[in-house]
Amino acid sequence: MQSIKPGRMPSMMGGFMGIFAIIFGIFWTGAASSMNAPFAIFGIVFILFGVVYTVIHFKNAIGKNRFSMFDITGREEEVDPFDERIGYSEPRSSNSKARSSFCPYCGSSAQRDFEFCKKCGKRLP
Repeated sequence: MQSIKPGRMPSMMGGFMGIFAIIFGIFWTGAASSMNAPFAIFGIVFILFGVVYTVIHFKNAIGKNRFSMFDITGREEEVDPFDERIGYSEPRSSNSKARSSFCPYCGSSAQRDFEFCKKCGKRLP
């Protein structure tokens, strides 16, 4: 099974955006509370959102196993921790064909679990 995971740099940038949301929430809450306006609640929401967003993204940026989202990785490269939490196990298929490790069209190396060649894009037999 192929997994879609975010790159480490976009996750790090997301973490910094979370810090920005926290700082914005602090300024918003201070400004709204000095005017005795009920809009201070928006600042608190920004702070809470920023904390959660920052923790998730920094964990994905520096953690060994990232949650799936954007970049395709195989189980042999990096497992998805969400799969482990829900008890997902790889289904065994009885129709597994024996594939060569090279594309018959362009000759580049091909992994056995891929359906298409990564170089020429043709369907592998």
